[in-house]
Amino acid sequence: MSDQVQTGGGAPDAVHAAPGHGHHQGKLIALAIGAIGVVFGDIGTSPLYAFRETFASHHGAPGIQVDPVHIHGVLSLVFWSMMIVVTFKYVLTIMKADNKGEGGSLALLALINRKSENAKWTGPFVLLGVFATALFYGDSMITPAMSVLSATEGLQYVAPGLKPMIVPIAVGILVGLFAIQSRGTEKVGKLFGPIMMAYFLTLAALGIMHLSVMPSIVLETINPLNALNFFLTDGFRAFVAMGSVVLAVTGAEALYADMGHFGRKPIGVSWLSFVLPSLMLNYMGQGAFVLSQDPAGAAAIIKDPFFLMIPDMVRVPVIFLALAATIIASQAVISGAFSLTQQAIQLGFMPRMQIKHTSASAAGQIYIPTLNWGLMIMVIILVLFFRSSSNLAAAYGIAVTGAMFIDTLLLAAVLVTLWRWPLWKAAPLVLVFIIVDLAYLGANLIKVPDGGWVPLTMGLLIFTMLTTWSRGRALMRQSMAEGTIPMEIFAKSAHSSAQRVPGTAIFMASTSAGVPSALLHNIKHNKVLHERVIVLTVEIQDVPFVAEENRSQCKDLGQGFYRVSLKYGFLEETDVPAALKTVNMCGEPFDMMKTSFFLSRQTLIASSKPGMAIWREKLFAWMLRNAASAMSFFRLPSNRVVELGSQVEI
Repeated sequence: MSDQVQTGGGAPDAVHAAPGHGHHQGKLIALAIGAIGVVFGDIGTSPLYAFRETFASHHGAPGIQVDPVHIHGVLSLVFWSMMIVVTFKYVLTIMKADNKGEGGSLALLALINRKSENAKWTGPFVLLGVFATALFYGDSMITPAMSVLSATEGLQYVAPGLKPMIVPIAVGILVGLFAIQSRGTEKVGKLFGPIMMAYFLTLAALGIMHLSVMPSIVLETINPLNALNFFLTDGFRAFVAMGSVVLAVTGAEALYADMGHFGRKPIGVSWLSFVLPSLMLNYMGQGAFVLSQDPAGAAAIIKDPFFLMIPDMVRVPVIFLALAATIIASQAVISGAFSLTQQAIQLGFMPRMQIKHTSASAAGQIYIPTLNWGLMIMVIILVLFFRSSSNLAAAYGIAVTGAMFIDTLLLAAVLVTLWRWPLWKAAPLVLVFIIVDLAYLGANLIKVPDGGWVPLTMGLLIFTMLTTWSRGRALMRQSMAEGTIPMEIFAKSAHSSAQRVPGTAIFMASTSAGVPSALLHNIKHNKVLHERVIVLTVEIQDVPFVAEENRSQCKDLGQGFYRVSLKYGFLEETDVPAALKTVNMCGEPFDMMKTSFFLSRQTLIASSKPGMAIWREKLFAWMLRNAASAMSFFRLPSNRVVELGSQVEI
């Protein structure tokens, strides 16, 4: 989800495309360099620990033997995983399924919902998309902890005395990283591309340096028979090792989630021409470095081949460059969590949260305080609980492989129902992806007792909250709609029975039918109506952006009553006063100094109605109480807002 949905991986919102999608404006090379700095941070930091963890002992099973057969087998498995999962599945297939240029689980889910003719079959896919979003949040907690901790561990090779300080230093870096989020990342984000380019070039250079001693390992790596031989030789131990091999492709889902920031072609170009070669050169270099040693030396080096392969003269700068790369990877996940949360709120899967815009020019650069500090607390708890990247590796992978598997299922729905592929054409492709995904997911499920329960538990908790909120909102709207009278009938009766006063009153309504409860309460208790009464509904569409000419609709109900609808995409901010300035179909232009906004604030009363279980109703009530005010969410002027409360049973 990094929905998020999830977003999966994510991208700093500093580079978010403004409405209108300027994805392909500018040069392809500039976009490709930008993608290198943002999209590939997670997968780029995998060489720090993925190859090492494959040879470590897992779940009571002894580690894989360090010899040519196993090193060639692991390298071949890494190479073909990158080709099948990243290149064929994401770059060449899934990234073609875009929602007006946007990618990610929630964007794909919105696309399926919008284009499907039968709503019944989409229900299971909605749940899958929401679960992928929930898994992304679990991943967004583990990725910063894993990345920063793995790079900080390299400091022990600078000065052995720093080893006891690794955890405190990692915690300090993470606290600083979360503390600067409120300032935005626009200026820092400009450095991401050059730093990550330098990092990937360093990976390639280190790999080439050791490959020059053993160039034959290149052919051994691309030979799929070595991967097959790995399984024939080790059987179940090879299957268990897949749970670590998949660490080499964590972050692959970020390519799809960040498609809206850079476009499909720049991401594909940067992956195929630069990132993939750099990563594989480094992995092969690690393998050549280990094989060039005697058995005793190889056994010692395999415990941390990345840092030990660095020459002494450049060890310090390379370690600090790796640390910078892990911070960038963590920043990408954090910003991705902000973007995914905004999408989830707009699509009705999360309660409103306070969203702050940290840039006047970059519309997508946002900061969500509640989410930021919640993530920070969870990340620090993970670092203090697991204390090393090797221990964290047991918890890493389940969320990612689960999200990848869900992406494959959503892709199957797109191929068959939206693209109308015949089964003979779609089935083989989907089957290959499902087999690979299930193999990796199964290997990671073995990790559950050793730490895999952490992201799984977090994902299930968040999934419960997302579905509870979505279901609760639907039930609450249904309850409020019962017994309401049509707006046209209310307008005629209210006009003759209430005194009219100067000005404009805007009553916010969650649905486009019936009379808002705030309007009913106002006329019941105050016995007055403004000269102009607007019933305003904000509708979030299943597209990322809505064109300005389609932003508003106005219907004259007579007697000074109007029904206005404002439409937004799920990636846009809902600035109601700004939108009203463009509305000229409801009488005179809107003057905020002569306009009052009336909001309904519902208090939920749990009941035994057959809607949700009582415990879920209480959970929904708690989420409703703690949701951000509609006033700040819709950016209404605080001195022009009146809130009227009501009680609702569901």
